Amino acid sequence: MGRKSVDRRNVSGNKCVIFPSKVSMVAEALERSNKNWIVRTKVASDLIIQVGDSIFQLHKVPMVSRSGYLNRLIFQRISIGEKNPISKIQIDNFPGGAEIFELAVKFCYGWKIELTAANIAPVYCAANFLEMSDDLEQGNLISKTEAFLSYILFTSWKDIFQILKSCETISSLTKELLIVKRCCESIAWKACLDPKTFACSDDDAFCFTGQANDAENTLVSKNWWFEDFSFLRIDHFLEVIEYIKRKGMRTELVGSCIENWTKKWVSQIPLGQLILPKKLTHQLLKVTAESLIKVLPEEKNSVSCNFLLHLLKLGMMIQISFELSKKLEQRIGVMLEKCSASDLLVKNYGSNDTVYDVRIVTRVMETYFSCVLNKPASRVFAVGKLVDDYLTMIARDEKLSVKQFQLLAEMLPKDARYCNDNLYRAIDSYLKAHPNLTEEERTSVCRTMDYHKLSKEARQHAMKNDRLPLYISMRLILLEQVNMTKSMTATESNYCRTKAQSSIRISKGLEKVCITPQKEIKMMKKEVEHMKVQLNALQKCKMHLQRQVKGCIM
Repeated sequence: MGRKSVDRRNVSGNKCVIFPSKVSMVAEALERSNKNWIVRTKVASDLIIQVGDSIFQLHKVPMVSRSGYLNRLIFQRISIGEKNPISKIQIDNFPGGAEIFELAVKFCYGWKIELTAANIAPVYCAANFLEMSDDLEQGNLISKTEAFLSYILFTSWKDIFQILKSCETISSLTKELLIVKRCCESIAWKACLDPKTFACSDDDAFCFTGQANDAENTLVSKNWWFEDFSFLRIDHFLEVIEYIKRKGMRTELVGSCIENWTKKWVSQIPLGQLILPKKLTHQLLKVTAESLIKVLPEEKNSVSCNFLLHLLKLGMMIQISFELSKKLEQRIGVMLEKCSASDLLVKNYGSNDTVYDVRIVTRVMETYFSCVLNKPASRVFAVGKLVDDYLTMIARDEKLSVKQFQLLAEMLPKDARYCNDNLYRAIDSYLKAHPNLTEEERTSVCRTMDYHKLSKEARQHAMKNDRLPLYISMRLILLEQVNMTKSMTATESNYCRTKAQSSIRISKGLEKVCITPQKEIKMMKKEVEHMKVQLNALQKCKMHLQRQVKGCIM
């Protein structure tokens, strides 16, 4: 992790033992039998409080003297003429339940209670719920828990995460009392500090030193807080992210933190079988994904293209809103010109699917090429090469259909490829990995390739490539013949023009030299025409054979 304070070792965190300043009644013991608590004193119990399904047999004097809430309830009953000497009170939804109420009872009777990072939030909430303020008794439970909570928020790092964890079961009250807000602000403040300004002791205290030695500096990395953030619940995580963005954290670090948290969260979801029978579970996933998209930094390069593609795939699976989905597609489209083919690799999880999700890349490409009218040719060429490189990488997938390959290959505008060598390499890889394709399927795969845009080396390879359809091979041979003819014609023309400029007199011998190549050109043209006739004959023969095969099948 890069610094001592984030190591998850078994070290004791901050603790605090508190006593009330004054005691209204001395109690001998607090005994528990199953779910019943009984305070043993010399005076009989006159107050019964039920918290959930647990019952506490207590006394009015110590409880009323420190709790404004109980004080008000008991005197309201007296004022309406309640004659029963034993008051019975039922408390529903008490923060922290019976265990935390037991700590409040002990405090009221004068016993010491131990506060830790794990229980300070529920005890603080309980103290506020029971209205145990200093107005009733100096040094009451609210002020004491407030002091310890403030100390942890200022001095500790890992203890704050324990506090947030304890807030999950009493979230509504902790938000009202601003515990969550204060924790998130403290975490953001510490994460944004220059690591050189503080050092950390073994007990994870957050200590300011003014300077740190070189050995300590080498242990501190810029993302030392990522791992601890990954344990936060989604609502707490989003709140912390908002605070660190406001405090000016570098956007690439914010984006990397969101990416790290999302990867850990997604790893816990069985995406291969994302059939969620419970509406609540599906809705939770949807809200989480949409919240993550909304909190992403807007700056370019703050998150990677590959992460955005994975997030888009997840969003498609759980059906996030159309607006957010479109926003993601457009953002990925802007990044395509600087991406590599490996950035587009997004794995599928189904056993019957292709290894990589081609559909999502096709969708993003559609969004990009729908708005390339005003883009420079060089940037469009970069995306054209990206598509061809991506096709080469996925071509060996046996489950990649001809239709999927062809759809992505044909998506590029005609002027998006200044050379078709990369596309030819992708097509050759696909034909090699799919040897059982029919002639018609191989023709479909090659339909996008413009053989006029192949380099000389690629044409030479293609003419010898028996995996290509027959018509492609023949056309390449014809093209080679035509190019040779043009080359010889241009050479002869230049030669004659040069001789005419250098000498006015042309001898009869030189005239014969010019006539001879003309005859050779005519002969080559005849050969080309002859090859065209042969090609037509081959095509007719092929059609005849296909009809015969169909007749045999019938």
